Amino acid sequence: MRGATLAATLAFVPLTAACSGGDDDADTKRRQSKVSVSDAPASGVVAPAKVEVIAGLIDCKPKIRINATELRQGLCHTKKVDYLITTFPTDELKETWLDSASGYGGKYLVGTRWIVSAQPQMLDGFRDKLGGTIRELRGFGPAVEPSAS
Repeated sequence: MRGATLAATLAFVPLTAACSGGDDDADTKRRQSKVSVSDAPASGVVAPAKVEVIAGLIDCKPKIRINATELRQGLCHTKKVDYLITTFPTDELKETWLDSASGYGGKYLVGTRWIVSAQPQMLDGFRDKLGGTIRELRGFGPAVEPSAS
């Protein structure tokens, strides 16, 4: 039985290698780049931080929506804005999440192993407190032009 399991596993390995898509140069460089630490300038806290810590820095108590091995996500509701804080155990999982979200487009505040999703005009204020960089994802589909009514 043990030999059959080993043989099946070894047979599967070449299939996974053959089916993996090739990365373009930019994607490869991004994945190979060293992890940098984002400082939270207003508080001196260094990320990666927990959802609760990030929420506290922007004066909110989060309601945890997802508590999984791959990510934790909390929803914050304030008088000005609702926003999501998502944290990850690795930057690779964060980049995978961003790759998946790129189909929807939008702007995100991205730090070391965390992402804040909010109305784009709020992200600069969050960046002042949390650090990180604002990343714009393009999305799929045609560009929508405003209607001239």
